[in-house]
Amino acid sequence: MINRYMHVFLTVVFSLFSIGFAIAQHEEHTDGQAPATHKEETLDPGKIIIEHVTDAHDFHFFTIGEHHYSIPLPVILYSPQKGLKVFSSAKFHHGHEVVEGYQLVDDHYIEGLQAAGVSTEGLKNQQIIPVDASGHPDASTQVYDLSMTKNVVQMLLASILLLLIMTNIAKKYKKNGAGKAPSGFQNAVEPVITFVRDEVAKPNLGHRYERYLPLLLTIFFFILINNLFGLIPGAANVTGNIALTGVLAVISLVVILFSTNKQFWGHVFWFPGVPIPVKLMMLPVELMGIITKPFALMIRLFANMVAGHVIILSFIILIFIFGAMSKVLGLGTSPIFIALALFIYAIEVLVAFIQAFIFANLTAVFIGQAFEHGDHHGEEAHH
Repeated sequence: MINRYMHVFLTVVFSLFSIGFAIAQHEEHTDGQAPATHKEETLDPGKIIIEHVTDAHDFHFFTIGEHHYSIPLPVILYSPQKGLKVFSSAKFHHGHEVVEGYQLVDDHYIEGLQAAGVSTEGLKNQQIIPVDASGHPDASTQVYDLSMTKNVVQMLLASILLLLIMTNIAKKYKKNGAGKAPSGFQNAVEPVITFVRDEVAKPNLGHRYERYLPLLLTIFFFILINNLFGLIPGAANVTGNIALTGVLAVISLVVILFSTNKQFWGHVFWFPGVPIPVKLMMLPVELMGIITKPFALMIRLFANMVAGHVIILSFIILIFIFGAMSKVLGLGTSPIFIALALFIYAIEVLVAFIQAFIFANLTAVFIGQAFEHGDHHGEEAHH
């Protein structure tokens, strides 16, 4: 138990120092005499936070001076004009080099284009674009970016880990049977599986719970593993990416729609027991309700997982903001802000489990609502 808490403490401390090194890198140009030809750089909290919560082409841990400590990822680009290109993202040197006619977009590149009077509409950070000989965007070249970004790599790692865990546990059940007490990691996972079955599937799905239990368990553990991965320093906050939460919501929507019956659609298109004018008013409301359910799943998970990271980063950035006002003020307030960041980090571990449970539970609730209309007789016959 002591080793577990020590591991969490060291992880958080390393995370805070990593953030600190990155922030210090933004401030270093303001401490000395900057060249007259360069624009004086100031601390930009919004930019720092966005860089830490968005996707990238490498796993960046920290920066000391001019040296970036990161793990580059493969860049895979296909263009009908240039063909297939595969190389390491390290060749971009963080956007300072053009590689085989491609440029990694960053703030400095965008500022350079704006200074040259070139339109930057549609460009965004960490985007890879084709460029011409002058380094300007080449609109005549079409490119399909199939690169392995840190979100993609981490999602694949989480999927592989999920498969290894579940297949290993399944082999133990197949070998030992249900009569033998679980052991090892199986003993830790089985209560979670039982909890999802008894507290999520059965109450919301009734006697049909076994049909949907594999889906609910997959959703729960996939989100949980990615949530926990996102708390590791330098890792990606995958569940804080609205594209991933949107895909999970679409999967839930497809399952919900395929679980409906004619009574469900009868309540949607021609609500029974009410006057015709009210039925016409209820129709758009009911149709909108079908879409808002997965939309709520998408936004809830995305917002909660991003919010925790933003709050932690905000507390750490406050140290440097106060330090810019006065070194004594920065040193004096740093223990308070570090303590607050550690507290939020501990809360985030709890939130990782809660959000996985909420997504799985609401999915079960919406599926149950899809076939509950007209299903009471079937439920009575089953009993």
